[in-house]
Amino acid sequence: MTDTFIVAINGSPKKDGNTAFLLGKAISQCSSLGAKTEIIHCQQILKDQKNPFCVACSSPCSAKCAEGKELGKVFELLSRADGLIVGSPVYFGTVSAQLKAFWDKSRSLRAEKKLLNVVGGAVTVGGSRFGGQETTLRAIHDMFLVQGMICVGDGYYEDDCGHMGAAAQRPSQEDENAIKRSQILGKRIFQVAEATRDLRKR
Repeated sequence: MTDTFIVAINGSPKKDGNTAFLLGKAISQCSSLGAKTEIIHCQQILKDQKNPFCVACSSPCSAKCAEGKELGKVFELLSRADGLIVGSPVYFGTVSAQLKAFWDKSRSLRAEKKLLNVVGGAVTVGGSRFGGQETTLRAIHDMFLVQGMICVGDGYYEDDCGHMGAAAQRPSQEDENAIKRSQILGKRIFQVAEATRDLRKR
């Protein structure tokens, strides 16, 4: 067991759906390599929010909406993460409302540079083979980059260079390629998180 801590973020409204399945495959690889891991569900985290959407109530962000809430506990968790694996179903060619709402509320993490140099990778599931998976992965990558994160795809030296991340066609449990890519992504996240530890100032 290392000190490396990897968090999976499920942007699907379903706690045990297609996206969660792929995230489980990725995070299991991190665990098998010795990382401490945890999975969080955006839908659950936003339940106790008076307003689930960021309204930019203060600038700079005071994180008032997170005080004493599940969101605050998750922000503390993310502040300790070395890597994030973020998953979302494809909704109209991009991420789910749940994931976007959660990420929009992370302005305070950005102001405090809490995710700077944290390693990020993405998984997604669409209803058809070419159903917006790549645009959804890129949307997640954009979210990473604005936080100053290190964005990686699903490549690993012992496997191949990979692509943008793991992309499945529903049902993900039957998509053997997506399962394989999720597992490779997990290995890559762990490897790069270990290699970049000194870049994160905690």
